[in-house]
Amino acid sequence: MRLSESTAPDGARNALAWLGHPVTVLSLIVLVLNDHVFKSAFPGLVTGKLSDVAGLVLAPPLVAVLVTLFVPRLRPRAVVGFALGSVGAGFALVKSSGYAATAASGLWSAVSGPSLIRADRTDLLTLPALAVAAWAWKAARRDPVRHRAARLVRLVVLLPAALVSVAATSPIERPDAVATKVVEGRLAAGTATLPMSAEDGMPTWWQISDDAGVTWRDPVDAEQEALWKRVPTRIGPDRPVCVAATPQRCYRVTSGRIRVEESDDAGRTWRLSWEIPERQRELLKARYEEAGPDGRRITAQDIAVLDVTGGGHVVLVANARDGFAVRDVAGRWQRIGFPGGQREGEPPPLGVISPGDRYDDTVRALLLVPALVVLVLLAARIRAGRASGHGVSMPVLQGAVQVLIAMLLFAVWTSEDITLVRLAPLLVVPLLLGAAVLALVSRDLRAASGRWVAEVLTAAGLTVALAGAAMAGWLHGRPVYALTAVVLAALGTVPGLLLGWRAARLVEPWRPPYEPPYPPAVPVDRSRPG
Repeated sequence: MRLSESTAPDGARNALAWLGHPVTVLSLIVLVLNDHVFKSAFPGLVTGKLSDVAGLVLAPPLVAVLVTLFVPRLRPRAVVGFALGSVGAGFALVKSSGYAATAASGLWSAVSGPSLIRADRTDLLTLPALAVAAWAWKAARRDPVRHRAARLVRLVVLLPAALVSVAATSPIERPDAVATKVVEGRLAAGTATLPMSAEDGMPTWWQISDDAGVTWRDPVDAEQEALWKRVPTRIGPDRPVCVAATPQRCYRVTSGRIRVEESDDAGRTWRLSWEIPERQRELLKARYEEAGPDGRRITAQDIAVLDVTGGGHVVLVANARDGFAVRDVAGRWQRIGFPGGQREGEPPPLGVISPGDRYDDTVRALLLVPALVVLVLLAARIRAGRASGHGVSMPVLQGAVQVLIAMLLFAVWTSEDITLVRLAPLLVVPLLLGAAVLALVSRDLRAASGRWVAEVLTAAGLTVALAGAAMAGWLHGRPVYALTAVVLAALGTVPGLLLGWRAARLVEPWRPPYEPPYPPAVPVDRSRPG
C-alpha cells in the first residue's frame, strides 16, 4: 500500500536517507579526491568537469538536510523540490553570468578563503547530474531513516564531511620567495609554489635579472643547469654574505624576522640596514593567508649580493610570502613582490589593513563578541536566581553548554587549521543561541519583571558596543596584536556584567502561591441520631 503525502514520514528522515544513499556518498568521495588529488595530478577538461558533476549530486541532499534541521516536519516533496531547484538555478546563474560569478566568488571567499568561480557556460552541460541526485532521492525515500542512532550517525559523520568537502576548495598555489643567487654575474630569484617546497627552501621556478634587479625574465637552458646543478645551497638566515669587491662590507638576514643587517668590518659588528618592523609584520601575518605557525612564512629566507660594474653593489633578499626586496646601488631598499610572469602584483602597503584582508580573523571576532554577551546574560541570570531565592546553581545542561563554547572558542583562537576556524560557526552559533535562551528562560526567573529583562538586554547591548569596538579596531589594525584586542574586549564586558548583576534588585523573592486558611474541622458526634 502506498503511503499518501500526509501520512508519509517527515522530510528530515527522507533527507537523511538521501544524504546516506550510496550514490551520494560516492559523489562525496569523488569530489574530495578530484579536488585534492586528481586536479593537480591530471589537469584538464575531465577533472575540471568531474567536480561539477559530483557537486551537483552531493549538493541537493546536503541542502535538504540543512533545511530540515530548521523545519523537520516539512513535506518530503517540498524538501526535494526546493533542494533540486535551488541548486540547479544557482548553478545555472553563476555559470552563465559574470556578475553572479563575481558575487559567488566573494561569498565563497568569505566562507573558505580566496576562491575564484568562473562563469563558464560549458559547465552547464553537467546539469543532467541533478537527474542522478533525483534518482538517488527516489531510491532513498523508500527506506527513510527511522532509528535515532542511524540519524545521529548521519548528522555527526556524513553532514560535517559533506560540508567540509563542499567548503574546502582545491589547494591554491601561493608563491613563497625562498632563494636568491648570483649566476654568471646576474641576480636569480627562486620562488616556491607549494607549502612543502617552501618549507624545504626548494624553489619551483626561477627568474633572472640582466640589469641588477630592475627587470626580470625566465632563465635559458644554460642558466637553468647552473641553477639546479652547480649553484650551492642557499645562504639562509644569520649567515653573512660579503661584497666581492669590498670584502669588509657584509650583509645577513635575521632568523624569524624580515630584517637585514650590514657590517663594515667583515662581520665583527652589525647594524640595521633595512627591516619591516614587528608591528607591521604582525599585520602582514594577518593579511597573508597561510602565513604558517606564528608567521613562519613571513620571514627572511635568503640573501644574495651582486657587484655592479663601475663600483657599488645590489642586494636581493627573499622574504617568503612577502616576496623579494632589493637594495639598489644608491642604497635604497624596495619591496618588489614576485618578479616575472608569476608576479602576484605589488606587495601590499605596510601598516594598512582592513577586515576584508584578514580572512579567518573576522570569524574569530564575530564569535568572541556574542560569547561575551552570553557571559553577561549568564551572570545576570545567576544573580537573579540568587535574589529570587533559588540559589546560584546552574542546570547541568547549561553548564555543559558554557564549557563547550569556551573550549571551541579557545580552539578557534589558537588553531592554525583553516578548516577548523571556518567550520566553527556551524557549531558555536547554535550553542550560543541555546545558551542565551537558557539564560533568559528559567524557573529561577519566574519573579523577574519586564524591567529586569529590559535592563539585562541593555547590559547585553552595552557589551556588544564595547567589546565589538575592540574587535572592530583590531580588524582595522588598531590595536595590532590579538592578545591586546582580546584583553580590551574582556574589559569592555565589565560594565555589562555590573549592569546585569545590578538588575537583580528588580527581581522579587519567589513565594509559593497563596492559599487562604481554612477553619478547623468540627468533629462530628456520630453516636447521636440525626
